[in-house]
Amino acid sequence: MDTRASLSILLLLFGVSQASSLMEERFEGVFVSEPEPLDITTRILESNNGSSEVLIEGDLVFPKTRNALYCFNNNCFWKKNSNNIVEVPYVVSSEFSSYERSVIANAMSTFHSKTCIRFVARSTQADYISIENKDGCYSSLGRTGGQQVVSFNRQGCVYNGIVQHELNHALGFYHEQTRSDRDQYVKINWQNISPDMAYNFQKQNTNNQNTPYDYTSIMHYERTAFSIQPGLETITPIPDRTVQIGQRQGMSNIDILRINKLYGC
Repeated sequence: MDTRASLSILLLLFGVSQASSLMEERFEGVFVSEPEPLDITTRILESNNGSSEVLIEGDLVFPKTRNALYCFNNNCFWKKNSNNIVEVPYVVSSEFSSYERSVIANAMSTFHSKTCIRFVARSTQADYISIENKDGCYSSLGRTGGQQVVSFNRQGCVYNGIVQHELNHALGFYHEQTRSDRDQYVKINWQNISPDMAYNFQKQNTNNQNTPYDYTSIMHYERTAFSIQPGLETITPIPDRTVQIGQRQGMSNIDILRINKLYGC
């Protein structure tokens, strides 16, 4: 092989290497996010550590004045229109990247395809959710009136499971492990919970809509939530303690069923 041919090949290889490096940098910078955590509980609690918001159950904005599942005159539910569609107006902060916006939109798409909930871009609606990049992952419970913030911190909250979790709060759902009949299905290990965190495990007077307890709910916290030491169980399933609780993929079939029952889809 002559010198000119060798030089051409070297230049070609160098160009491919540089192009690959640039493509990888672009891919990592725009389209790839940090892998999802093993469970959304850890991600949410870590993201909310030190938040300026007063939060209960880890990610519900205080004050907790009512349980949306038992809602007087349905005032804390989003309204259904004449086409039997429940529209939830929303705006998204310009701080989110196009990739982050696509994660949020994809998380919303499951509601659109499986329920009568439709998250729609706000025009002039008085009641709406404002999706913002604040200091944690949190939401109010149900429709509170006016602007209500749903926070997805860009450093730790923009994942499909977390987005669906917080949007379920905004629709009016508490965490699964605080439902009224939970003691039949999980044991709360109070000795493994810091006393100042015990209020996060108070049972709520929930309307369970004749649906079974769901260990696979996107609203269920995982075994070590609010533990005083890493690895200590605070929630143990009964009677089979090997049952997996807490997951990150997305809404379960029962989550979807409950939305449809609650909103009469």
